[in-house]
Amino acid sequence: MRRIHSLCGRGGLLSLNARDPPHFFVPSSSFCTDGGNADEFQHNTSRVKIFDRDLKRCHRDRSAWLSCQNDSFVDAVAENLIDRLQDCRKNFPTALCLGGSLGAVKRSLGGRGGIEHLVMMDTSYDMIKSCKDAHEASPYNNVETSFVVADEEFLPVKESSVDLIISCLGLHWTNDLPGAMIQCNLALKPDGLFLAAILGGETLKELRIACTLAHMEREGGISPRLSPLAQVRDAGNLLTRAGFTLPGVDVDEYVVKYKSALNLIEHLRAMGETNALLQRNKILKRETALATAAIYDSMFATEDGTVPATFQVIYMTGWREHPSQQKAKRRGSATVSFQDIQRQFGSHS
Repeated sequence: MRRIHSLCGRGGLLSLNARDPPHFFVPSSSFCTDGGNADEFQHNTSRVKIFDRDLKRCHRDRSAWLSCQNDSFVDAVAENLIDRLQDCRKNFPTALCLGGSLGAVKRSLGGRGGIEHLVMMDTSYDMIKSCKDAHEASPYNNVETSFVVADEEFLPVKESSVDLIISCLGLHWTNDLPGAMIQCNLALKPDGLFLAAILGGETLKELRIACTLAHMEREGGISPRLSPLAQVRDAGNLLTRAGFTLPGVDVDEYVVKYKSALNLIEHLRAMGETNALLQRNKILKRETALATAAIYDSMFATEDGTVPATFQVIYMTGWREHPSQQKAKRRGSATVSFQDIQRQFGSHS
């Protein structure tokens, strides 16, 4: 299901008082997509390195100290992801939470899923330490929790050892996303559940336009400043390629409003979502940065003086194969035709 939410910041995310909510929601329309055609998806081999994983670990270290406890966007994504556990009639005693919005996931669990043992994993030691400190300070820490520093690209988990794997806003930074998802599938027990939320290709489309125009104006060419992201049509194919059964894909689109483009950049830093491309230009000229902010404001500013930023979030659900799961019927085995249904219920064109 795709829901377009609007969130508005008050004077910049990092300058907010801890008691002030950084955003508010406005309800809107929605639609849903499921699955996909595996033949449509093409992916480079795992030897191709797109992201600098060491740099991304540094970004996660910085995020551990910049992130706040009341980021409505991150909390909303985590809540929507964890909410899917309420649709399941089974419990998941052992759960693994992969790097991303670990704190938001922990806060959103709230006893859902029947989790007895939770393993929280991230490439950043500082992020794990921050999560551990928050866990020890929380009065609601009934779930036995372990903390591991490890990489999602090399999952240190035995095969068929966990009941549930959760990844919230982390897997889109892996160089081999299909490979990481295959490892997740192998780590799950039969009939285990995989839940993931990644940023989609429409994310920060306003910033991409502003960056492109600013680079062409100030430097006479284009330099990659934003990472490539998966498209919605690829998500179902990723699940199928990784071997998951009963794949499901939902799309949410959030529009977050900021005081200026510079406040957007600060929010991205706090989330650990800044540029980590291997082929990036490591120097950003001051005049190019200022031109980007000016173009962003001039093209996208709203009547209230804020600037919007679009975040497309793709939610993926998949199960480890088990004999008890529903199976698709053999092609041609239907006993009622669509014409019979149409005659019985009438046409509603």
